[in-house]
Amino acid sequence: MRFFRLLKILSIAFRFGLDEFFLGHERLRLVRPVVRMATFWRKLDRARGERLRLALEALGPIFVKFGQMLSTRRDLLPPDIADELAKLQDQVPPFPSSLALSTLEQIYGKPVNEVFLIFDAEPVASASVAQVHLAVLHDGTEVAVKVLRPGIAPVIAHDIALMESGALLVEALWPDGKRLKPREVVTEFARHLDDELDLMREASNCSQLRRNFMDSPLLLVPEVYWDYCYSGVMVMQRVKGTPISHVDVLREQGIDIPRLARVGVEIFFTQVFRDGYFHADMHPGNIFVGHDGRYIAVDFGIMGTLTDGDKNYLAQNFLAFFRRDYKRVAEAHVEAGWAPKDTRVNDFETAIRAVCEPIFDKPLKEISFGRVLLRLFQTSRQFNVEIQPQLVMLQKTLLNIEGMGRDLDPDLDLWTTAKPYLENWMAEQLGWRGFSRRLQKEASSWAVIMPQFPRLMHHALMEVRTSGLEEKMDQFIVEKRRQNILFSILIVLLTVAMLWQLWV
Repeated sequence: MRFFRLLKILSIAFRFGLDEFFLGHERLRLVRPVVRMATFWRKLDRARGERLRLALEALGPIFVKFGQMLSTRRDLLPPDIADELAKLQDQVPPFPSSLALSTLEQIYGKPVNEVFLIFDAEPVASASVAQVHLAVLHDGTEVAVKVLRPGIAPVIAHDIALMESGALLVEALWPDGKRLKPREVVTEFARHLDDELDLMREASNCSQLRRNFMDSPLLLVPEVYWDYCYSGVMVMQRVKGTPISHVDVLREQGIDIPRLARVGVEIFFTQVFRDGYFHADMHPGNIFVGHDGRYIAVDFGIMGTLTDGDKNYLAQNFLAFFRRDYKRVAEAHVEAGWAPKDTRVNDFETAIRAVCEPIFDKPLKEISFGRVLLRLFQTSRQFNVEIQPQLVMLQKTLLNIEGMGRDLDPDLDLWTTAKPYLENWMAEQLGWRGFSRRLQKEASSWAVIMPQFPRLMHHALMEVRTSGLEEKMDQFIVEKRRQNILFSILIVLLTVAMLWQLWV
């Protein structure tokens, strides 16, 4: 099966002229005449990005999803290819209803009519990994049932194996191959697919996001009905709304469109800067608007997370950016280890300034936050900066949000809308409030560690003695004294912080 699949991939690649991505390598110069003779019949009158997009569509849904993921890696791809891959749509015919019913009966171990009072056999949505049916529970609750596509796992495994082989070729034969890290990209894609193949994981993502926005006047996240969820099926509250792309319909319903655009930005920055947990697939097909004007999110297969380290990096870069301190932006990349240690900070600073400085002379509403971030990523590529996957997800989501916002309201000023959330978050992270909050967060751990401190110190000293390093004892004791002083200072600060909180 894999051999015939490989033959199909090669035939489609030659049909759309994808051999040009590989034949430029000097090692393959003798192969070029043979390929030209074998493909004399084809007429390549389209740009390379468009041909790549058409080839991925011809290869099927898994390759379409791979292209969609690649389109987010603008730190790696040339702009013309990334722009074309962004046009890929995950449009897959539904699988037969009889298969959906048999899959559910196999999962639940009983007939579907015993599980659901009503089950609509006709799907309302279909994608490469799963499709959605509407149903009613026996207590009258209306639900949406997401069913995994039967037999999809082995298809994905075969295609991933072929992608890994292709990645090895790209790395070996394409001049830019090693820098693009194709094997790491395929591994990242495989991880996303593994997440999507486990609907219990998607259900937990949905549940976490719902908990973060419980009773929110801005965003509705469906409730998950865990008693009906398994790795192959997810059952959640049925939500009713209008696709956010249907702007005319929303206007007819009396929805305030400019406010809707601002609320979308608020939701995104709340997810990112308050929770560090965000919906990372916010394209128009996954976002609806309820009759009450609230956003409704669906499809939680891809979520993004930010660690405290990521947030600290963002805080330093935002502060330096707003102060036009481009040297600090460059230094932050080197300190974080994302740029090589031998990077010439002054050159990196100059490149960043060339991207950022022109935008300060424009009205805020003419500045695209997402595009600035994109250009920074592309500039970073010139200095071999390692772009972190979670920040790429953030950039992709920010571009989606900004694009949807401007479709709703062309005058949307993303920076002005986002500024209060950025300022508040930076104050929480870098100001006294952030310091106080972190001290209180660590207080419970210190309460456990402090009584153990003398014993741990004794063990450390004994280890030094028994390892024959007595000559380093004086240096060790000096260092421990210094640490004790710092520790005492931290205890005092913690006490002051707690008293201050009580006083406030």
